[in-house]
Amino acid sequence: MIKRIFSAILLLGFVFVFFIIVNNIEEATALKGVGKEYAERSGNQELGAQNIVTAIIVTYRGLDTLGEVAVLFIAATGIAVLLRRKKKKIDPGKKKRESSEILLTGSTLLAPMIIIFGIYIFLNGHLTPGGGFQGGAVIASAIMLLFLADTSYKINHNVFGWLESLSGFAYVLIGILGLVMIGADNFLDNRILSLGTFGSILSAGAIPVIYTLIGLKVGTELASILDNMKGDLE
Repeated sequence: MIKRIFSAILLLGFVFVFFIIVNNIEEATALKGVGKEYAERSGNQELGAQNIVTAIIVTYRGLDTLGEVAVLFIAATGIAVLLRRKKKKIDPGKKKRESSEILLTGSTLLAPMIIIFGIYIFLNGHLTPGGGFQGGAVIASAIMLLFLADTSYKINHNVFGWLESLSGFAYVLIGILGLVMIGADNFLDNRILSLGTFGSILSAGAIPVIYTLIGLKVGTELASILDNMKGDLE
């Protein structure tokens, strides 16, 4: 009985606090503080990116983005270590589960288109909503589709490993070039390349290159995570 009374009081308290918060919400009609400064400095005037969110994430918050990529790398490494499997002896008398011909044909046709769509997302991240993380996740979904359709499908770990390492190295290298070419506080500054024509695919300086590297790194890392988690399905 006491627990029910305490739960009811606690619930009423939450309702009261929620009511106060909702009742005092004021619609923001203009940007203030840091948000206002970011909006005024980014875009066509300073960074040449049509997508202001992209300009903020890739340049002004470049160190945060680097940290997010590092966290994903640590997660992929941790999963690889925890789920590392010993090779099992294959029983010659054991029959393997056959994959559906419809699934194999469908995945073969769809996977390349999904990968191209993922590439499109991170190549146009400076123009429209999207970017490296989103595009990389879409690319990894194509690999997952192949895993689901064909239990014997395997990724080339050497190619994926080199691609992941080179994209990460190039990402950090671009950040260092910003420090050297622009200034001591300009890590990942996109102005190391020409800003180009505002609104075109070749614009916003190094942002498309940065997002391409992020997309490749995220895609390969997520694909490696899926490969470690799929288990021995043969």
